[in-house]
Amino acid sequence: MSEKAIAEKQKVVNNLKEKISRANVVLISDYLGMSVKEMTDLRKKLRAEEAELHVFKNTLIERAVTEAGYPQLKEHLKGSTAILLGYKDAVAPLKILVKFIKEAEKGAYRVGAVDKNIFDQKQLAELAKLPPRDVLIAKVVGGMQAPIYRLVNVLQGPIRKLVYVLDAVKAKKGGE
Repeated sequence: MSEKAIAEKQKVVNNLKEKISRANVVLISDYLGMSVKEMTDLRKKLRAEEAELHVFKNTLIERAVTEAGYPQLKEHLKGSTAILLGYKDAVAPLKILVKFIKEAEKGAYRVGAVDKNIFDQKQLAELAKLPPRDVLIAKVVGGMQAPIYRLVNVLQGPIRKLVYVLDAVKAKKGGE
């Protein structure tokens, strides 16, 4: 192999390693049976969620994931392999991929890493059922606000009762 070819491959590995390091979700999937049109449609949907799908030789992916700190993923690099990288929401790209695989009945996801934690196929399926990140944050904030609202309501109770008593006194004196 020429030095130029080796340099090109090293450039691809370095680029992929940099992308993997930035990503908060890394998925190894199988794209067997997918047409070019299907892959293009999937990539378009993923791009909307700040995610991307790449197909490289397994040896290049193996070097990149190992150098990026995910050596556990390399044992799943067999056959036709695509790597999905998500940079924003960890669940949204996973949902898109799971939905696409289910509808197309082609391909499969094998293993993934979400925020540096490794998940198997079953765990990834459970993660895909989670609501989007914004909805989860809203639920947490709502859960934190509820006790505060109740406390304010309880503290306002005596004040309300005093106002009712004063209104009653005023009505009684105004009626005399």
